[in-house]
Amino acid sequence: MARIAGVALPKNKRVEIALTYIHGVGKSTSIKILKKVGVGLDTKTDDLSESEVAEIRKVIDQEYTTEGDLKRELAGNIKSLMDSGCYRGLRHKKSLPVRGQRTSTNARTRKGPRRRMVGKRK
Repeated sequence: MARIAGVALPKNKRVEIALTYIHGVGKSTSIKILKKVGVGLDTKTDDLSESEVAEIRKVIDQEYTTEGDLKRELAGNIKSLMDSGCYRGLRHKKSLPVRGQRTSTNARTRKGPRRRMVGKRK
């Protein structure tokens, strides 16, 4: 089982798909990595040699931000928006939709469950 960037790649999957299990590596990025290393897209993860795994690991470590570093960077970006007091930062603080979606009828995922009316019944 190949471990790259702290993630155990699934067995018996195409390497192109298996690399997407790493946070920060999507399908197009995985294709670029495999072309750079010279591994076929149809190769299964079980068929990778140790040298190929080492090459893939080296390319990902040198050229891409992945896993914990990427999550920390994104959290820092959101925190700086909140600290600066800009509109997007305020939306993040209030846990409302940030990208201009309507909130009068939707946005239940972001806003949480509706409040129930407490009072007498008729």
